[in-house]
Amino acid sequence: MAPLQLIGDLHRPRLLNGEVRTSPGFADAFRAIAEGGWLGISADPTHGGMGLPQTLAVAVNDMMSSACLALQLCPLMAQGQVEALEHHADDTIKALYLPKLISGEWTGTMNLTEPQAGSDVGALRTKAEPLEDGSYAITGQKIYISWGDHDMTENICHLVLARLPDAPEGTRGISLFMVPKFLPDENGNPGAPNSLRVVSLEHKMGLHGSPTAVMEYDRATGWMVGAPNKGMAAMFTMMNNARVGVGVQGIGVAEGAYQHALAYARERRQGRTPLSSAGAIIEHTDVRRMLAMMKAEVFAIRAIALANSVAIDMARATGAEDWAARAALLTPITKAHGTDIGIEVASAGIQVHGGMGFIEETGAAQYLRDVRVTAIYEGTNGIQAMDLVGRKMMDGGEAAFRLLQEIEDGAEAARATLPDLAEAVWQAAESLREATEWLVGQDMTSRSAGAVAYLRAFARVLGGHYHLKAALHGDGARKALAQIFITRILPEHGALLAQTRAGADALYALSDDDLAA
Repeated sequence: MAPLQLIGDLHRPRLLNGEVRTSPGFADAFRAIAEGGWLGISADPTHGGMGLPQTLAVAVNDMMSSACLALQLCPLMAQGQVEALEHHADDTIKALYLPKLISGEWTGTMNLTEPQAGSDVGALRTKAEPLEDGSYAITGQKIYISWGDHDMTENICHLVLARLPDAPEGTRGISLFMVPKFLPDENGNPGAPNSLRVVSLEHKMGLHGSPTAVMEYDRATGWMVGAPNKGMAAMFTMMNNARVGVGVQGIGVAEGAYQHALAYARERRQGRTPLSSAGAIIEHTDVRRMLAMMKAEVFAIRAIALANSVAIDMARATGAEDWAARAALLTPITKAHGTDIGIEVASAGIQVHGGMGFIEETGAAQYLRDVRVTAIYEGTNGIQAMDLVGRKMMDGGEAAFRLLQEIEDGAEAARATLPDLAEAVWQAAESLREATEWLVGQDMTSRSAGAVAYLRAFARVLGGHYHLKAALHGDGARKALAQIFITRILPEHGALLAQTRAGADALYALSDDDLAA
């Protein structure tokens, strides 16, 4: 996949005669991914999946995202659709679509957004008219559809949110439909073209190798997935899968940008360093600082994402509510902080390159251009933060307090071996506990005003926890990296928690005219 990173950036997919032609080499790479079984790592073996833990799928997707994010986005969409169908589709749809999606013969998309309905999904207008044969006629336009069309597989399966004629307003009146590009024939093979088309492809800042389509449905044939007016429940299954997946995309890009910067810093020789008269720039103190902090950041957020995935796997395996609550709590943190760190590490990678980082030929800038959108799609990071302080705190903070207790217990256990680092982590966790106690007593406006800062503070404390845990079982380098995070990055949590408590009054004291002045 890695050689396709630059190819996809330079040779974008094209819309020709209503069909999308993908970047050179992408079809062969996707075929290799599919034939290796990588699309169905955690899918049900009943339909051809490996049935392995989600945690392993996350590790593989992390590596694929490092290699070529534009291509990895296509398998990620298919994996999310598989999970949604496994949980919500009837047996007929499962039997027809799941084997094809898992094998990579077909791919999947998610159709939510419309020009007037972005984060407010309840404002969508796409219509679904019941037909006599039990199918539905789907009419409407959707935008920002990742991999909405391509030439890599024989069929593309669109999951489309739409409204029945008598549906209630808002999200309570949304249903979900499977709308394939080609209608399956009696043998389950692609048959007649469905009544849908690609209106255009978006011209984007990055992710050029991934076609992002405007889709139009004109009485296209679709079949309902789940119950009438319960489409959001089914779509949220796919979206939650995708939120973890998108966080992991950010982590993967951070890893790729870090490796790219590290290689350059080892080769580029510039000026006198503390170690030699004409050494590589990795010997300069500030360059080494940037690289060390990049590495420490990637380790911390990767540990959070893997802990999130373990909680998902344990919830499925045991049915225990505590594990489900842990998974739910960590999902917005994984998504938001994973993508934020992807952006920040990619930006730092450009800085390590110096002036050459601003020159496209080095490849450093592409990481930042590609990863930037991940903080926006699958729910902006601000929405993730509001979900954390809202829905995820409806238990009065119980799930958060259980996790904080584990962090404090871990720090207590580390005091004998790593007293300074353990004390810093314990104090940070206690500060976060006090802020959480304050937060759950506030109204949603006050919570929302500090939500982004609170999520980042929580991620900082989690990062310190996992670095400390690793240092207890690692070598000297492992301890040194933990020291980098805990002494240089973790202290940020204090300022963030001050922002968390600042409330909303000052924000609304500024009028629209004040902001424009």
